[in-house]
Amino acid sequence: MDTTLGIDLGTQSLKVVFYDYNAREVVASASAPLDVMRDASGRAEQEASWWLVALKQALQQVSKSIRMSVRSVAVSGQQHGFVPLDSNGEVLHSVKLWCDTSTQQEADEIMEACGGPASCIELAGNPVLTGYTAPKIRWLRKQHPSKYQAMAKVLLPHDYLNFVMTGRATMECGDASGTALLDVRTRRWSPELLRAVDPSRDLLNCLPELVAADEFIGHTTAQFATDFGLPAGIPVAPGGGDNMMAAIGTGNVVPGQLTMSLGTSGTLFAYADRPIVDPKGNIAAFCSSTGGWLPLLCTMNCTLATELMKQPLAIDNEGFDAAIDAVPAACDGLIVLPFFTGERTPNLPRATASVLGLTPENCTKGHLLRATVEGATYGLRFGLDELQGLGIEATEIVLTGGGANSRAWRQIVADICGLPVIRLAQDEGASFGAALQALWVLERQSDSERRIGDVTREHIVRRPDLACTPDETKSDRYADGYAAYGRAVASVAPLFKTNGARS
Repeated sequence: MDTTLGIDLGTQSLKVVFYDYNAREVVASASAPLDVMRDASGRAEQEASWWLVALKQALQQVSKSIRMSVRSVAVSGQQHGFVPLDSNGEVLHSVKLWCDTSTQQEADEIMEACGGPASCIELAGNPVLTGYTAPKIRWLRKQHPSKYQAMAKVLLPHDYLNFVMTGRATMECGDASGTALLDVRTRRWSPELLRAVDPSRDLLNCLPELVAADEFIGHTTAQFATDFGLPAGIPVAPGGGDNMMAAIGTGNVVPGQLTMSLGTSGTLFAYADRPIVDPKGNIAAFCSSTGGWLPLLCTMNCTLATELMKQPLAIDNEGFDAAIDAVPAACDGLIVLPFFTGERTPNLPRATASVLGLTPENCTKGHLLRATVEGATYGLRFGLDELQGLGIEATEIVLTGGGANSRAWRQIVADICGLPVIRLAQDEGASFGAALQALWVLERQSDSERRIGDVTREHIVRRPDLACTPDETKSDRYADGYAAYGRAVASVAPLFKTNGARS
């Protein structure tokens, strides 16, 4: 048996998937949980050492014979996390994550130094948002100057696992474009953004080599093999950010398809063969991890919001769909803005969640849960409108992430977005995408013309039995609900656009 290994370093867990590419089946998968350190300032951090413990725990759940069958490996990682290393390769500080909103001041300072958000977009393709990596670097400079001076390398979470596996520090352009430091049009680091982060230091010296998406970056070391129970000398593909790997895992590697991920965060993205830069900054202008581009909208509260809401409502996974089905579309006017941990889209990093429109008729558990699902989906529908405004066309949505396991939520996505929803037989998303990238790079060693589209077309299987089509009888109610969501966002936004801490 020959397998590729996909590793997905998420926010709430780390997952491994072993894919037998000859039999075309996932032969093993396992996961280990991860915690997040949070506080009222918007801080969201993890220790990098936790990732290594979780990787070891996940791998130990898989038989030795399967672990020894690995022929190549790739890592998917949560985007934007900041892993500062010293000259000995030691992590200098807890890792600030994509959902950390404590660096809004630093993001504002960087954009001001560049001439404002529009200037940042002109320079590199993206505004500098608080979740991105650039303001985290400036934050370390201000809050921990001795650590900052000792910083020799800046890595992203997936890069750090690559570094542990191979001893080599690299980045690829997909994940790198989420730092806000990469000019996505040229795939080169922006000198203007680097100077805006720190005008007194050449941060280019701290950024690792940018590598191609279709070449191995190195091989697993003997020490890694001993510590983690994998063979030494396995070739390691570049990997990428979780959204970039989810694009591969859902076959979103050619124009014409949309992928929506209902995970801790929510994302909606499409492949493009040219840079897609949004002058308004609502759509992230990312590169893909396959040599193209990946225009993307991200919301910070998706299944995170539903999991939080389920607790006080005492609704478990088994009762989730039934509770939603018992409530009419658009929830009799109830609107939930599920901004529990601040929000990226709309850009309200200091926001908290809101419930609007409560009446005696809609004040039920089912209404509150369904309104949370609808609120999370309305935020992603906004991304659909914005992508279409930028010329992105698609006829269907491929759904992935934990929320996609809910039949009721799949139907809500189809109804709100007005597009058919597709599910795949391989529901591992980002981890399966990493396994396919590892396979692609492996096969290119003997066939330099091998394309990623060939790999996804041959190895991704659809589940027609899980597909949904829009229910036209609900279109008017959801049009009204979506409009009400927009008005609600506009109404509460001024409450959170202050310079203080989140209330």
